[in-house]
Amino acid sequence: MTTVTVNTKADYAAFLLRVTMGIFFLVHAGLKIFVFTLPGTVGFFASLGVPGVLAYPVIVLEVVGGIALVLGFYGRWLALPLALDLLGAIVLVHGPAGFFFTNPHGGWEYLALWIVGLVALFLLGDGAFALKREDRK
Repeated sequence: MTTVTVNTKADYAAFLLRVTMGIFFLVHAGLKIFVFTLPGTVGFFASLGVPGVLAYPVIVLEVVGGIALVLGFYGRWLALPLALDLLGAIVLVHGPAGFFFTNPHGGWEYLALWIVGLVALFLLGDGAFALKREDRK
């Protein structure tokens, strides 16, 4: 028996949120890979007092998570680890700069908004056009 899924406005909203945040994570990871370079990103992590080698799993999480969000393939389940990634960026990098992202060294307002969006996506589910859709329970 085939089940037909009827999309709601919330499903389309989740789709828009999911794809937008997925693209942002791919761009964010691309910045680390292509602009700052892998050695530069490792060095930056080390300058924060965390093992530089942690840059690699963070980049993998952002790439895999970004792709999963765009495709809707377990994206809602990767939303929480991605939110923790951003929380780490707030604690280690942007928190001391204050709230506003326009502050010198960038504040944490943008990252906080991104975290809220990821939590909302986790609660909503992957939404319309997801490769692996799980209905909200």
